[in-house]
Amino acid sequence: MKKPRHILTLSDLTVDELKNVFEIAEDLKAKYFQGERPKRLDGQVLGMIFEKMSLRTRVSFESGMSALGGSSMLLEEKHIGLGTRESVKDVSRVLSSMVDCIVFRAKRHETVEEFASYSSVPVINALTDKSHPCQALADMLTIKEEFGSLENVCVAWVGDSNNVAASLVEACSMLGCKIVISSPDGYNFSQEEIAAMTGQRQPGFELALVKDPREAVRSANVVYTDVWVSMGQESEEEERKKVFQPYQVNADLMKNAQRDAIFLHCLPARRGLEVTDEVIDSPQSRVIQEAANRMHAQKGLLVWLLEKK
Repeated sequence: MKKPRHILTLSDLTVDELKNVFEIAEDLKAKYFQGERPKRLDGQVLGMIFEKMSLRTRVSFESGMSALGGSSMLLEEKHIGLGTRESVKDVSRVLSSMVDCIVFRAKRHETVEEFASYSSVPVINALTDKSHPCQALADMLTIKEEFGSLENVCVAWVGDSNNVAASLVEACSMLGCKIVISSPDGYNFSQEEIAAMTGQRQPGFELALVKDPREAVRSANVVYTDVWVSMGQESEEEERKKVFQPYQVNADLMKNAQRDAIFLHCLPARRGLEVTDEVIDSPQSRVIQEAANRMHAQKGLLVWLLEKK
């Protein structure tokens, strides 16, 4: 049996494969708005395991799979008992014998890695504590739509160097974009993490770590932030609010960015903390387009994965 391709981080794709995913996504999106929904995955089934809450990820995968002619099923942690009622190994082997692809949103990246090691079908990381590759696909699709090209685009990430930021660095590295990371001391990527994320760096890629957020956004065409307290970090909430307050994306900060700068956020947002209403609801904001692009980007990934099986 042919060994399945798993997408646990963007680095599981080559640069050419990543570009091919985008080409498929752009073609399918164009057809979608022309009223066409090619049934390229007719009869195929997507299994989805969620250990964490989800809105955009669940709906975008379900809607995308349906538009492609396939079907999907949600498997919540409380129904599976992954690692308690039943071992990760057994769940993976059983589920992958019945579906064509598995989407897994997990608390720990290691759980998805273990699950994928036993699966006979492709496994897609739908978010872990280490990475969020599907979000980065939608982000880059949104940026390309806005500027017509990724060439010479500069992205500024303001806030916690988290899983979303990690996949964004990976994407920028593979697609030749500039990215500036602005995080407080103690919340930065390690040099080892950066090396792992930038192993396929392409011409045009630059990475800078700038502590002052005002300086970080000065050359930015894209200003991006995320919540200061992610799921599972609730015990750190009060401390994080104090540390990250200077990193709030507000109108004053956006004034330091390029005149054509857009604002991105993977959502859900905690309005009044990492971003103010005046920014997220402003004409510069592309958060709804970005969220909608989750479906189109993931359709590209699903087609690329499943038509190759």
